[in-house]
Amino acid sequence: MTEQPSEDQEKAQTSASEAKPIQKKASGKRRLFILLLLVLVLVGGSLFFLQYVRPDEFGIKVVRIGLKRGVHEEIYAPGFHLVLPFGMEEMYRIPKDVQVLELTNNPGTAAQFAQIENAAHIQTSDGFYVDVDVSILYRIVDPYKVFTIIGPGDLFITNGIVPQAEPRLKDAMGELTTEEFYNSPLRVEKTELARQMLNDNLTPKGIHVDQVLVRYFTYSDEIQRNIEEKKLKDQLVFKNQAEARAAIEEATLKKIVQEGIAAVEVEMEKGRAYATEKRAGKDLYARKRKAEADLLVQLAEAEKVRLKNEALSGQGAERMIGLKMAEIYQGLDAIILPSDGPHGVNPLDLGSSLKLFEVRKGGAK
Repeated sequence: MTEQPSEDQEKAQTSASEAKPIQKKASGKRRLFILLLLVLVLVGGSLFFLQYVRPDEFGIKVVRIGLKRGVHEEIYAPGFHLVLPFGMEEMYRIPKDVQVLELTNNPGTAAQFAQIENAAHIQTSDGFYVDVDVSILYRIVDPYKVFTIIGPGDLFITNGIVPQAEPRLKDAMGELTTEEFYNSPLRVEKTELARQMLNDNLTPKGIHVDQVLVRYFTYSDEIQRNIEEKKLKDQLVFKNQAEARAAIEEATLKKIVQEGIAAVEVEMEKGRAYATEKRAGKDLYARKRKAEADLLVQLAEAEKVRLKNEALSGQGAERMIGLKMAEIYQGLDAIILPSDGPHGVNPLDLGSSLKLFEVRKGGAK
């Protein structure tokens, strides 16, 4: 017969079966921990061997231990790059975006993140001093030259642009007089000259100046008052000259107006004379025609008289006179005339009546 396990043996077997899953679970956690540890080691190690260059930066690698020691000419683009640790290699980062240098005595007016220095203290060509606030915009175009000639880090500011800025501004803008600072085109011309001078000195070192912008300029209070007084005097001179020119122009205008009025009057007189001449011609023509008409009428009247006289002197005139005499006699009731003698009148004798009135010489036929 087989021997039955005892109660203690059964408990031991039960404990062993329960311990196996626990051991497996603990083993899984250990493996996961080791895996995470390995990942962290790998990531940390990779980060330890990698350095990041930002998008607005250039990367310059310096090898201190190795075959190619020194500054590498290769310019590293943005991204991660392998750099050996423990001082064997080092990656220097140089900004590639536009940099601003502010020369001003009022930092509150400066651009954000700009390098701020004192305003340029410039002596004008006539011996006065002016403080000029200037903004200089520049870029690093050759980081290798900047690194090898000027130095790493911010030395391109302290040893590069700053020492050159004010001297070049003094060289260019010091050619202006005190008053010429107010002449904007001339002032811009001199700032452009200063930019060219800066580039002549900085381009060989890998820096290019884009703009030189004059924002403000101030004189001492006394000089400012003198300038303002002179400007006021100049303005007064200009005002007097303008008024004199205005008076001359006004006199010229009056002369032109008077000449115009005289010319108009002359033309009006010419017009009136022409009208008078035409009216006189019209009247002359009318009188001439009227005289001719009167002459014709008078000639017609004379002709009528002549014809009438001629008619009266003809053969029919005696009969007409007789008829007229008959009409005269017709209105008489009685007339007493001598009928005998040499002067006797016979009313029935028409010939003697005509002879009596001297119409006919001799007797009637």
